[in-house]
Amino acid sequence: MSHARFTSVFLAATGLAFAQVPPAGNAPAPGPGRGAIPQIVIGPPAPVPPEVAIPRPTPAELTQVNAEVKRLIEADQSAAKPLLEKYQSLLMLQPPRLNVAATYTQTAQRMGPRHQGFVEIASKGNIDLLLHGDSITDWWVQGDANKAMFDKYFGSYRTANFAIAGDTTQGVLWGLKNGEGQGFQPKAIMLMIGTNNTAGTNNAGTATAAEIAEGVGAVVWEMRKDFPNAKILLLAIFPRGVPGDSVRDKIADINRIISKLDDQRHVFYLDIGPKFLDEKGYFLPDSFRPDNLHPVAKGYDIWGAAVKDKIAELMK
Repeated sequence: MSHARFTSVFLAATGLAFAQVPPAGNAPAPGPGRGAIPQIVIGPPAPVPPEVAIPRPTPAELTQVNAEVKRLIEADQSAAKPLLEKYQSLLMLQPPRLNVAATYTQTAQRMGPRHQGFVEIASKGNIDLLLHGDSITDWWVQGDANKAMFDKYFGSYRTANFAIAGDTTQGVLWGLKNGEGQGFQPKAIMLMIGTNNTAGTNNAGTATAAEIAEGVGAVVWEMRKDFPNAKILLLAIFPRGVPGDSVRDKIADINRIISKLDDQRHVFYLDIGPKFLDEKGYFLPDSFRPDNLHPVAKGYDIWGAAVKDKIAELMK
């Protein structure tokens, strides 16, 4: 067996290792936090744009690839054969797994009065600019100082903010499909979602960057369906943590993938993350909370200044 041929099979196999499959029986998944926890039932898969879709092998393809990998290893006559045999299980194509980030799943954040309030706001219409995401967007109006920044940059628009602290791509998908995406047609949307899917600052979570990017793509796809005439400002996920934290690398990988969604017609990708950082990669003084995740008023001021011209352009 030639090394070139083996390498091509190996790369094909490992590139297909994680994938989306229908959930088995809608099995409940535990939620975060303490005390009484609402039961979370994983919902059905959501459509994903081809630009960010992970290839999904059929069972027949999986069997065929693995049989060929096994055959090539058995036939190999190179000095590397002992290593190929030792790591054969790692070279095999794995069955697809469910990508929860790209499902319509009612998260704890989308249960109760906030979701119902968003549905009521949506049903009344009169929304020109929609903000969506998680706490980073939700807290634009938390406290007088933050709200002053919001009013400074967006006060002249008819806005709605459907972001909820702690939410994920799957929660946003569920909300859009269940009343938060009906009843109005905004001119523009500012979306940033996905940091909570990374599951932490260091040694971040079990979802891969590709899976989280699929979730972001599914949200964009859903918004394109719900709001066909809206212009979507898709923000890169902001940096979190400090230089050296593994989540920084994961976020960079996610952003690299979701940037492919930019078509300069309906979706406009913008990475303003570097504006928050100094030359060493740390957050600028007094711009973010000590958690190295959430902006304070100075950070929101930087954010607003970075997007105001683009928002104005998209609102025309």
